[in-house]
Amino acid sequence: MPSVLPDGDPAPLDGSLPAEAMASAAGRALGLYVHVPFCSVRCGYCDFNTYTASELGHGASRESYPDAMSAELALAARVMGEARLEPRPLSTVFFGGGTPTLLPAEALASTLRTAVGHFGLVPGAEVTTEANPDSVTPESLATLAEAGFTRVSFGMQSAVPHVLKVLDRTHTPERVPQAVAWAREAGLNVSLDLIYGTPGESLEDWRTSLEAVIEMEPDHVSAYALIVEQGTKLAAQMRRGEVPPVDDDDHADKYVLTDELLGAAGYSWYEVSNFSRGPEHRAHHNVAYWLNQDWWGVGPGAHSHLGDVRWWNVKHPAAYQQRLDAGLSPAHAREVPDAEARHLEDVMLRVRLSDGLPLSILAPEERERVAGLVADGLVEPLPALKAGEDGERRLVLTLRGRLLADGVVRTLLGF
Repeated sequence: MPSVLPDGDPAPLDGSLPAEAMASAAGRALGLYVHVPFCSVRCGYCDFNTYTASELGHGASRESYPDAMSAELALAARVMGEARLEPRPLSTVFFGGGTPTLLPAEALASTLRTAVGHFGLVPGAEVTTEANPDSVTPESLATLAEAGFTRVSFGMQSAVPHVLKVLDRTHTPERVPQAVAWAREAGLNVSLDLIYGTPGESLEDWRTSLEAVIEMEPDHVSAYALIVEQGTKLAAQMRRGEVPPVDDDDHADKYVLTDELLGAAGYSWYEVSNFSRGPEHRAHHNVAYWLNQDWWGVGPGAHSHLGDVRWWNVKHPAAYQQRLDAGLSPAHAREVPDAEARHLEDVMLRVRLSDGLPLSILAPEERERVAGLVADGLVEPLPALKAGEDGERRLVLTLRGRLLADGVVRTLLGF
């Protein structure tokens, strides 16, 4: 089942934001995340806030959900206006889930038009929807492209049937190139999402998936190690000994193969788990997260970040819709992280980027630890530290450092 929402301070029912925490929003880009919490089946590894038809219960439905999204968009525009935040057109829009494309394409298109009507859209902005390969048609993709979507991210996960079966995926390997071709015909950029380390997946299975991806020539590839979350079907299967546990060495071998094959095919890593054919094809919405820009999250369980304030919505679609029907904010709780927490987050996120972690972010004692990381082969040698466009020196992970990125963060912060 979906993971539990974090604790926090009570969020005001009118959605109002503390004025003293809004100053840092000046100059930041503004993105929009739209969470569509519906899936046809629950994958065995998934603990996202998603629901099948049988799990929804009363008070929420796919048919009524577009109205709820529109209501929160109207609330967002009002709250930001009352907080006297400078008007900012959306720089990125991302429909995630769940499976957004289980909704009719016109419902997604209408929601995008509503968002643009409230906020505007930066010329050339990236507008993405996630999709399962078997949840789209040539007609639905054409509708999305005509409405202003620029990109589709397909949850491929694997090209090997027995791996897809373990993951409870509903599509066949043959469906993926078909969906990619339809997206190309509609004029959409394409990203493919993969998961490695599934129980029973051999290194050759993973090579098969990577080679299948390369043959389809997407603009962008995400490759994530399988994480088995407590409360999921897969975690229960592991406890019962029905499938083998996750193996860190296996993950490392598969990541090295990923870097090797994608690199040879013209893809460059720009974040530990993400590769693109060039800077223009990076997932700019996700980059905004890693750089601590601002975004409003629409939907049940969605998280938002404006200025120094973070908040998250009530979890269940029925509770979410009831709040909005009553004219109330769907926010469940919020927090204003202190300077120490923001620093930790900044280091943790930015160290994962190929553009590098600016050394100026680090405290003097943290900068002193960089030499040890260089000696251990985890970051590029000091003379080769990458200079950003601003001329600032930046810490960049080596391949070995990417495999041990969490350890690099702990070392830098003295944990």
